[in-house]
Amino acid sequence: MKIQKEHILDYNKSGLENHNENFDFLANKLSKKGHNVQDIVSRLADFQVAIPSWALGAGGTRFGRFSFFGEPSSLEQKIEDVGVLHSLTQTAGAVSLHIPWDIPSDYNAIKEKADALNIKFDAVNSNTFQDQKDAAETYKYGSLSNTSQAVREQAIQHNLDVIKIGDKLGSKALTVWLADGSCFPGQNNFQTAFQNTQDSLIDIYKGIPEDWKLLIEYKPYEPNFYSTVIQDWGASLMLANGCGDKAFTLVDLGHHLPNSNIEQIVSILQLKGKLGGFHFNDSKYGDDDLTVGSIKPYALFLIFNELVYGMANNPQNPDLAWMIDASHNVKDPLEDLIQSLEAIQEAYAKALLIDQAALKAAQLDNDVVKCQEILQGAYRTDVRPLLEKARLSRGGVISPIDAYRSLDVRGQLIKERGKNTVATGL
Repeated sequence: MKIQKEHILDYNKSGLENHNENFDFLANKLSKKGHNVQDIVSRLADFQVAIPSWALGAGGTRFGRFSFFGEPSSLEQKIEDVGVLHSLTQTAGAVSLHIPWDIPSDYNAIKEKADALNIKFDAVNSNTFQDQKDAAETYKYGSLSNTSQAVREQAIQHNLDVIKIGDKLGSKALTVWLADGSCFPGQNNFQTAFQNTQDSLIDIYKGIPEDWKLLIEYKPYEPNFYSTVIQDWGASLMLANGCGDKAFTLVDLGHHLPNSNIEQIVSILQLKGKLGGFHFNDSKYGDDDLTVGSIKPYALFLIFNELVYGMANNPQNPDLAWMIDASHNVKDPLEDLIQSLEAIQEAYAKALLIDQAALKAAQLDNDVVKCQEILQGAYRTDVRPLLEKARLSRGGVISPIDAYRSLDVRGQLIKERGKNTVATGL
């Protein structure tokens, strides 16, 4: 399915007058406070978030999976779904593939389809947390950290193969997440596991093209519950430093113990020039992979405050890779992704409204109350008209969720694909 421009124009007609009134009111108020509204809108319009190929179908739990019908059963259909998201939101201009779930059968055809939908290929993701069909070795007891050299070599080669696939598509980064760890005390030697992982990552790093990045993800627990080899940002940072200048830490918002100060982690990594990118989601208890901003929207805003400051003040840190990483158990996956994109843009817009100079002055004066007032003043602003204007400026819709339903996108997908299709992935 492809949403045509005339569908978007027809949909926007009914809401344009109301949007203009709301935008003009907000723009006038913000201009009086000294904000460059057009600059904020432009920055929002330029901000693009990659959609993971594995999140376009229904997710699931250990106990069950419930389809939403019309799911994409091929990589071509997944890219079409990203095209639908991008047509509506104008924020989803990239797709992040997971290998081996989404290996192209025809690279030229896949690139042509993506180009036609203005979709780029973001970071490619390797998979050594599952045994693959006909694999000679098992990852039951780890991959890059395994005590077996044969297992490690298989995992290294898989990552090198993923790099080659991404290079053919125009990707510029490899993301490595390991499930490696232990479930019981004494199962692993911590130092041996960590050193094996470092050595394996160095071998992978040697295969990274000159203009690529290696993004190293971390997670405190799951699927192993006693220890994880790359358990936190410090372990990731040490491994990245051990590889070289093209290796960075990747932050997944769900990969932290409860009440971790993620905004501080982000800030320090940027200061050290080692923040490579993000996996956006939300959580209540652990790695819940819920809709971005659905549980802790203020925490997301505080993270973006540090990101905005870091992007302006830390030129030593490279441009960041932005991606959603969520699981859709009870929502239409495309609606869930639309809501996540909206929440990310909203947090970014509010962070752009923070008067950084005034905040710095209040910090120097130790005026704690003033600091809080500045942050919460920006947070309490209804920035949705700015998001709408940014979408309109690129040819998107005023209200993506409403348009998605008005255009009966899921119904059209079911007509095209049927009810029995199942997307590849978790």
